[in-house]
Amino acid sequence: MHSLLKRQIRKYLPDELKAHPEMESFLEAIGKSYENFDDKFSMLHRASTISSDELFEANKKLQREALQQKNILVSLEKAIASLRENLNDEQEFDFDIQNEFNAEHLASYISNLASKVSNMTLEKDKLVAHLENQNESLNNYAHMVSHDLRSPIRNISALMNWIMEDEKDNFSQTSKDNCSLVSENLIKMDKLVTGILNHATMGETKEHRVLFSLEESLRDIEKTIYVPENVTFKYANDLPKMEFERERLEQLFMNLFLNAITATEHLENGVIEIGYEPDDTYWKFSVSDNGKGIPTNHQEGIFQMFKKLETTNNATGIGLAIVKKITVLYEGSVWLESEENVGTTFFITLKKNT
Repeated sequence: MHSLLKRQIRKYLPDELKAHPEMESFLEAIGKSYENFDDKFSMLHRASTISSDELFEANKKLQREALQQKNILVSLEKAIASLRENLNDEQEFDFDIQNEFNAEHLASYISNLASKVSNMTLEKDKLVAHLENQNESLNNYAHMVSHDLRSPIRNISALMNWIMEDEKDNFSQTSKDNCSLVSENLIKMDKLVTGILNHATMGETKEHRVLFSLEESLRDIEKTIYVPENVTFKYANDLPKMEFERERLEQLFMNLFLNAITATEHLENGVIEIGYEPDDTYWKFSVSDNGKGIPTNHQEGIFQMFKKLETTNNATGIGLAIVKKITVLYEGSVWLESEENVGTTFFITLKKNT
């Protein structure tokens, strides 16, 4: 025991107790009790310190969990809002998800929306299956019509040629002109049937991509089609080498070339220019001519099937529709800028990796 404490205790003891032989043991016992108190106090202090640290860590964990729960609720609220918007759901959701959380109500509501999504998915699958059946029927019909029409058309064309050859000395000039007109219309019908078949079957088969020079490919097209002497092709100097489905690309440019030739063949000096713009994502091209131009009121529907500006030539009205379908097939687009009696420019984009 501390000496000052002993002194204070002895100060208040009667004289007969101060000299009592057991007093030292008494004072020693008091001292030990104080020592135990100090030890227990120290232990309590340490325990409270540990508990405080644990509480601090637990509080931090609770804060993190609360923030996580809040984020989950916000995400749920956004998901529900999106579902209601897309489903045109008019059911009332009568509590604020962030301020009043009712798990049973929320689960019931989400279950209801999920059921609607499931029903919509079933309907979509039915529609897709129905659409696939319709497309298959249309393609079969296109093949059948193409085959059934081509054969008699070509037979009639051959017969007309034989008649013209055998009776050319007996026919009047008027009859000869009429026979020539029949032959021209048969050729036009054959082109029309071929165009319908090409449009209907576009995208059915996958073509292997090959590496080729675009300029070389375009010059080959120029050699295979009729180009009047008064029409000149000009190619950009930076036309690229491409890894692409060559046949479809040539089909696209051939239709654009034929369209441009029709627009310029009446000019003394018709010019068709092919341009290129480098891009990381898309192949970007343009085909320009200095021809008739397209009236503004006809530009919007120019890519529709059988849409054509004139009926006096051999145009079928399918060429630009095929161009449109090819660009869509490769996640691109086609559009035009045109002014009457000045010329037209078609712009084409095709995604490089589809």
